[in-house]
Amino acid sequence: MSPRVMKSETVFRGRAFNVRLDEVEYAPGRVTRLEIVEHVGAVTMVPVDDQGRLWFIRQYRHAIGQELLELPAGTLHDGEDPAAGAARELQEEIGMRAGRLERLASFWLAPGYSTELMHAFLATDLQPAPLPPDDDESISAAPLSAADALAAVARGEVRDAKSLAALFAAARRLGW
Repeated sequence: MSPRVMKSETVFRGRAFNVRLDEVEYAPGRVTRLEIVEHVGAVTMVPVDDQGRLWFIRQYRHAIGQELLELPAGTLHDGEDPAAGAARELQEEIGMRAGRLERLASFWLAPGYSTELMHAFLATDLQPAPLPPDDDESISAAPLSAADALAAVARGEVRDAKSLAALFAAARRLGW
């Protein structure tokens, strides 16, 4: 028997996501209540400039009360093509336009409770082309050599899942 949704109710609607409560029957008489974060999806980019530097950002993340060193990323607009979202987010977060965007991978961030699908891109042929940042973000660009980026990962300075997964997806393409 495949799991069967007995009941589903959206209990919160927010700007970035909704929360849904599902009652799921996994086997006859075995019903579980699950909280699901419904998310439209997101993008992350591994931007590499003509000097071979990887462009990270430093961003305060209120949920954990810390500034993180991470790859640029952002939530897609409803119905937005992931490549278009990646291009927009690059301009907003590091002030660059990519002459070339290459899809690396798509992966679920937390499939145990979220529908968020992250699309990772390699961004090259970077040219300055800033867009205004989002009002709720305080971001600074942090270009690092490939060696420094990998050392930052090894030291535990890059700690968010999307950045680690995107770097892993880019590793072969970048000759690591």
